[in-house]
Amino acid sequence: MDWQKNLLIAAILATLLLLVIRWHEYQEQLPTQPAVAAQTANTGNTSSDAPVSTANGEIPAAAHSVPETTAAPVVTPQLITVKTDSLDVVINAQGGDIVKVALPRHYAKLDTPDQPFLLLDNHDSHVYVAQSGLVGANGTDTAQGRPVFASEKQEYQLADGQDQLQVDLVLQQGDVKITKRFIFKRGEYLVKVEYLIDNQSSSTWSAQLYGQIKRDSQNFVKVSALEMNPFLGAAITTNEENYKKFTFANIAESEFKTSRQGGWVAMVQHYFISAWIPDANSDNTYTLRKLGSNDLYLLGFTGKVNEVAAGTQGTFGASFYAGPKDTERLEEISPHLDLTVDYGWLWWLSKPLFAFMKFIHEYVGNWGLAIISLIILIKALFFKLSATSYKSMAKMRKLAPKMAEMKERYGDDRQKFSQEMMKLYKTEQVNPFGGCLPLLIQMPVFLAFYYVLMESVELRHAPFFGWITDLSVKDPYFVLPIIYGVTMWFMQKLNPQPTDPMQARIMQMLPIVFTIMFLWFPAGMVLYWVTNNLLSIAQQYVITKQIDNADTK
Repeated sequence: MDWQKNLLIAAILATLLLLVIRWHEYQEQLPTQPAVAAQTANTGNTSSDAPVSTANGEIPAAAHSVPETTAAPVVTPQLITVKTDSLDVVINAQGGDIVKVALPRHYAKLDTPDQPFLLLDNHDSHVYVAQSGLVGANGTDTAQGRPVFASEKQEYQLADGQDQLQVDLVLQQGDVKITKRFIFKRGEYLVKVEYLIDNQSSSTWSAQLYGQIKRDSQNFVKVSALEMNPFLGAAITTNEENYKKFTFANIAESEFKTSRQGGWVAMVQHYFISAWIPDANSDNTYTLRKLGSNDLYLLGFTGKVNEVAAGTQGTFGASFYAGPKDTERLEEISPHLDLTVDYGWLWWLSKPLFAFMKFIHEYVGNWGLAIISLIILIKALFFKLSATSYKSMAKMRKLAPKMAEMKERYGDDRQKFSQEMMKLYKTEQVNPFGGCLPLLIQMPVFLAFYYVLMESVELRHAPFFGWITDLSVKDPYFVLPIIYGVTMWFMQKLNPQPTDPMQARIMQMLPIVFTIMFLWFPAGMVLYWVTNNLLSIAQQYVITKQIDNADTK
């Protein structure tokens, strides 16, 4: 039928158009330098750490008056290293900023387990840091610069048997002692940042806490032209939207500002995020903006005014997360922070699918087997629906010779051909849409599972068997994509063949086209499609044989 041919051609053209678009995105977003450069940079280069003054927009509004501090203005600030089982952190004593975060539990590459994945870093060619400080009447961050804190040691390490590590940075502001405290916990990627104010002056002390992430727009995630490009950019929760994303281009075009109680603001990339999470009971103003003409972007919050009466002490703070997109942990930290594991509009299906896959993994101990097991369960769930579809396809396949004969008999008389074909369908009690509708109903589930496999950090560096040592990257020997192409060819043979020669040629090309596309897809994704195809072939083959045998009796 003409509408079928036109629909198929349109689908092929749309696929080609998407490939062209993906190629251009790939070319535009290639990093200007290899990702390893960020890992070998010298974090001791404090010249690039010097903060821009508040007048230039890096730090929130400056204090009304410059507070007196005992910090020497012309020194080279020391870098303080902190090591736990989950985090390797570098803190700059100037401002008390986190200027480097490496993740020992996540390797930079599978074959370099001694090199942890580098999330935050700060050097001449790449900036990605987490800043925090105090602004307002007695703030430490002013138009004249930022404070230099003192610490007892330059190196801190979580000892065996120790569950918590505390790092104190101290600043004397006249008669006010300010302690900026970082609290690290075993097994945690969440760092608590507290300000302890000991006000021994004769007047009330007041300031606002701010936290912000400063980053350039470089994307160090290399993907092929045929892969889905992971999102890189900012995300925030607002009163109107639980999860709102911004690309760097969005932020450059227009500054975004909002206020709400609690909340969070995050920098999102494939598998990992960093995020500031203020106190859930505090009122905060969030701002996302580009820093002047530089390739630097700021996303952060400014909290309420905190006051500490004369002769008293006060404490306030926020939390900073830097680590993997662990759905369960992010959900515990703050409402809707787990949505940074971006499953798209099918999140309501993807979340339970991931939870079930994780449950299976606890028993089988292999993420590849967990994928296969979940696909088997999904296919079992839709068994009857699929059977209806395959029965309809089998009947259509049997009618293919009669339809070819009709096509030859009526030639170019399309109207007559369509009329006779509908009569044939009615006589044989065949619904031409019976093979499509059940499959369309199942598509949201399989699409949701697709997003689960793309977003799950658990699959990063997760082995399957044999030559597949990482389910998150392509099959090194392209075995799975080839198997996929073969299974797709077998599925076509079990389906009714198009009567139109052009359609038939296009269908014959599809296994080759999709095999080439899948060469660069993550092995876990291709394993998912191979398993689905094999189960579909088995079910369709049995149903087709049953119908054929029934007709021969």
